[in-house]
Amino acid sequence: MKNSTPNTTIYDPTCGSGSLLLKVADEAERKITIYGQEKESATAGLARMNMVLHDCPTAEIACTGNSTLSDPQFKNDNDQLRQFDFVVANPPFSSKNWLNGIKFKEDGISEDFDRFNGFGIPPAKNGDYAFLLHIIRSLKSKGKAAVILPHGVLFRGNAEAEIRKNLIDKGYIKGIIGLPTNLFYGTGIPACLILIDKENAANRKAIYMMDASKGFMKDGPKNRLRDQDIHKIVDFYNRMDESDTTFARIVPITEIISKDYNLNIPRYIDSQVADDLHDIDAHLNGGIPQSDIEMLSDYWFVYPTLKKTLYMEL
Repeated sequence: MKNSTPNTTIYDPTCGSGSLLLKVADEAERKITIYGQEKESATAGLARMNMVLHDCPTAEIACTGNSTLSDPQFKNDNDQLRQFDFVVANPPFSSKNWLNGIKFKEDGISEDFDRFNGFGIPPAKNGDYAFLLHIIRSLKSKGKAAVILPHGVLFRGNAEAEIRKNLIDKGYIKGIIGLPTNLFYGTGIPACLILIDKENAANRKAIYMMDASKGFMKDGPKNRLRDQDIHKIVDFYNRMDESDTTFARIVPITEIISKDYNLNIPRYIDSQVADDLHDIDAHLNGGIPQSDIEMLSDYWFVYPTLKKTLYMEL
């Protein structure tokens, strides 16, 4: 995190033991101001202890026993949501009771913190977009967020399709990174990282998409991202690299609109490994197929005499 100061704020509305907040603090050039909210009191106590142990004693960790959606603790003088420079979150996937305690106004869309106006109300039995809209409402005008959500947010229909359309039209989504399956404890389903950036959102003409689902190692019953996998993801994203279009590419909004605002990554990135082609004649009669030799053309270009030295035409 470049150009950070003690006035730079980071917030996690579902902070758990605080690991995401501490990771961001470690990456910051200077000390930053940390805020988090956690529903479970024992976990919130663990988060506070972690903050002290990791030299972040001024971090504020709030806990009321209620969901952040129904009882957010960080508010401004107007009793609206406080806004932050950065937000990171790994909310509970597909919460079935996110509506508990939320009060709507007479129009049926606005509620106490005005999170759904202009977007739509998420389905009652699926709270993924409720958390995402809370996070967007909690960002400053140039704020940025990284949110881990299940892949379903990219393509599910009905109310979620309308919310997704409105988010894309507003230009809030800057990037989408597909992650490996079985990465998180408590679920084996594939997840994605949604990267939100309000800065220059109105002028955003594309979304950077990445399929990072194949870079991992087995670690007991779970999968784990290796340092090299994380480095590749960060390096490609920071440079908006398109050198390997089977891994990542910049997808124009016009292309996304033409596909009905569906953000399912395989629609835009073909990461399938090409099948091996077999030369039946070579299998039966011996020799090396000409097609296999031609696949090494990069080497023949660098070493012009090597091909003739190694191979003899039959």
